Amino acid sequence: MEGYNISSMDFTFMGLFNRKDISGLLFAIISTIFFTALIANGVMIFLIRTDSRLHTPMYFLLSHLSFIDMMYISTIVPKMLIDYLLDQRTISFAGCTAQHFLYLALVGAEFFLLGLMAYDRYVAICNPLRYPVLMSRRVCWMIIAGSWFGGSLDGFLLTPITMSFPFCSSRKINHFFCEAPAVLKLACADTALYETVMYVCCVLMLLIPFSVVIASYAQILTTVHRMSSAEGRKKAFATCSSHMTVVTLFYGAAMYTYMLPHSYHRPEQDKVFSVFYTILTPMLNPLIYSLRNKDVTGAMTRALGRFKGTRVSGDTF
Repeated sequence: MEGYNISSMDFTFMGLFNRKDISGLLFAIISTIFFTALIANGVMIFLIRTDSRLHTPMYFLLSHLSFIDMMYISTIVPKMLIDYLLDQRTISFAGCTAQHFLYLALVGAEFFLLGLMAYDRYVAICNPLRYPVLMSRRVCWMIIAGSWFGGSLDGFLLTPITMSFPFCSSRKINHFFCEAPAVLKLACADTALYETVMYVCCVLMLLIPFSVVIASYAQILTTVHRMSSAEGRKKAFATCSSHMTVVTLFYGAAMYTYMLPHSYHRPEQDKVFSVFYTILTPMLNPLIYSLRNKDVTGAMTRALGRFKGTRVSGDTF
């Protein structure tokens, strides 16, 4: 038992900034992405809450997607940036456990929510007459509650097991946050059974929502193809392709991390794929889903107009 750690001992991240020649550039890029994600998602939530024209099921779901993105990028990136500035890479056992749980719960909620948002678009385009019934306010709240329940259940199930394994004397996590596969590599016990359980959970949380996304967009594209308006088809295809690009990056990177056999994994590749769905996606979601949308840009224009009007009134007073 001498090689095992005790729960109070810290872990050490190998991190993303281990190459001094590019560490400063990486820090600047990740900082920019982080603050862009916070601002873009914050603006989306503000506009959806304050503009009555955006009080629709689609934007209701998008506001919750933005909230999840803000939360889960904030569980990983601030710690990484502060560690770089302070030249430290440690995290306590309790901190690692909390980060692992929050990450699993939030990213799991997003897995489910993205799948159900694709269903929302399918209903809106393929069954527009039934949309008010199929996507009522009650259904929207059920989608949100179901997404949070699924993500939280994953966190509550997997985190205690992951962190209960005895860890060997080397507590260096070859990653930039406490992701399960990287943490399990430090375990001094047989993790094969647990990894099988985790694989089954990932099938449920990744393949099923991703299949819903693929099926929904396939039906949408089929319906769009039958449109008489060439301009309408072009616009719909452009929108669907941008949505599918982001969704494929998100689900694809997660599938690589959690479903690919260990023999195909390399630490540096694992970090790159994790960056895609933990850092890049929270920035891309508001830009792709919403800020390119005319409804959102219109709401932004109206909000700026109200702000300018308020300033003019204040100056006059």
